[in-house]
Amino acid sequence: MTVATVKAISQPIAHKAKRRSSVLIIGSGIAGLFCAIKLARLNKNTKILIASKADLIEGSSKYAQGGIASVWSKIDTFDQHIADTLEAGAGLCDPKIVEICVKEGPKRVGELVEMGVPFTRSHSPLNPDFDLHREGGHSQRRILHADDLTGLAIETTLLSQARELEAQGQIEFLEHHIAVDLITEEKARGKPSTQIRQPGRCLGAYLLDVRENRIVAVESQVTVIATGGAGKAYLYTTNPDVATGDGIAIAYRAGAEVGNLEFMQFHPTCLFHPKERTFLISEALRGEGAILKNLAGESFMEKHHPLGCLAPRDIVARAIDKEMKRTGDKHVWLDLTCSGLSKEDIQKKFPNIFQKCLSLGIDITIEPIPVVPAAHYMCGGVKVDEHSRSTIESLYAIGEASFTGLHGANRLASNSLLEAVVFGARAAETAAVELSNRASQGETIANEIPEWDSGQAVALEEQIDIAATWLEVRTLLWNYVGIVRSNRRLERATRRLKIIHEEVQSYYWTYLLTKELIELRNLILVAELIVNGAQARRQSVGLHYTVDYP
Repeated sequence: MTVATVKAISQPIAHKAKRRSSVLIIGSGIAGLFCAIKLARLNKNTKILIASKADLIEGSSKYAQGGIASVWSKIDTFDQHIADTLEAGAGLCDPKIVEICVKEGPKRVGELVEMGVPFTRSHSPLNPDFDLHREGGHSQRRILHADDLTGLAIETTLLSQARELEAQGQIEFLEHHIAVDLITEEKARGKPSTQIRQPGRCLGAYLLDVRENRIVAVESQVTVIATGGAGKAYLYTTNPDVATGDGIAIAYRAGAEVGNLEFMQFHPTCLFHPKERTFLISEALRGEGAILKNLAGESFMEKHHPLGCLAPRDIVARAIDKEMKRTGDKHVWLDLTCSGLSKEDIQKKFPNIFQKCLSLGIDITIEPIPVVPAAHYMCGGVKVDEHSRSTIESLYAIGEASFTGLHGANRLASNSLLEAVVFGARAAETAAVELSNRASQGETIANEIPEWDSGQAVALEEQIDIAATWLEVRTLLWNYVGIVRSNRRLERATRRLKIIHEEVQSYYWTYLLTKELIELRNLILVAELIVNGAQARRQSVGLHYTVDYP
């Protein structure tokens, strides 16, 4: 038995501890669901397991407000979208990947339309089909949206499509199953994880069934990581609680390459309110004319970028951070009242944001919104090629968990959902070929992986240490690896994280696994990778800004 597979919760005899499937997709957001649907339609014989650590719909996809960027207007062009993406990425985008994503975008968005995604309609001569928003960094209106709840609209539609395939026996959902570790050929042969250098093929993953308190070994011919980002590594974030970097962590432990994790995007405008600390105020408000002001009522973005409030997110976030530090204020204002939009237009364009703010006593049609930057999107992740293949055979990564090269040093607004569907589809197409080739060679799922052994682990009696450590890690990253960094801060973070890592490893080998312990283990690893990347990149570029290399 391998080192990485010695710990677990004991398993009831009545339940199977092993499962088999053609494909295991870890994550049920837009990237994972789109990939599953495409793959099921490409290969009718494919059996797909989709594992979700919480309810199927709970994830960052659900909270994406702005929309999906795609060349749709008659006056927009691929070259313009490519140029905007490269400009936002500060010279670190992969031009080949950018071209693939932009040019395949309209086709994938068209498929979403065919599936029934209710994008907001328009009767504009330039955009006869859909209303198009403009967001920071975009030279044209190209953001298709479903009011201001685009992610939820797409996620709900894809879930409905996936449920139909579930009824046909092609897809099976495993809710409340969190990935513990990947299973590679090397692990299956029993080599210690500390010596992994040649992992071989990915054979599946170990999942904790949270409700049944058991570890399930899932054997699959193809495994797809679609677990989202790691915003919860930071104290203030727009991300939901599930965003703990699980997919990145398990891939790295298995031996996969990761990259660009130092580029954590901070969304400039998260609602500042004691009763709501993770509510995102969409960039589309600035696209419609909202102005950022300090508490004295002074507009300040013009001092930082020619595009003012429509500058790329990294510049806007740093400008707000600088203004708050200059004044000592705890937030700034986002003023939509000076946009020229009528009260009716505001309620029509941003119904969810209007209602949410109103429920907290803020009428955005007559008063400004208090906002602060917050950790929002990870531009790096598991390194993949143009077909979403990681550096481990039969392991794919898509969505925010992946590092395709599209975003470079800073993601252009609303390119994330575009990346999810473009590379979700590419993963499906490539995996379908891989499965077909394996079938033609007579290969079947072989039931070769070992079951999980809990060893001498005992039950964890209280969660206080885990909760306290979690808070410490998030505070540490916010203070020392945030919007503005320095060598001194990064060195301090490194020293403290090393101590915390050793403490959590002790928990891991001593106690039976819980969801909270798994998440903390993953979160600490990703935090260390973020700091390592930040220390290695000795320049200020995009989202990585350090006072030592201005």
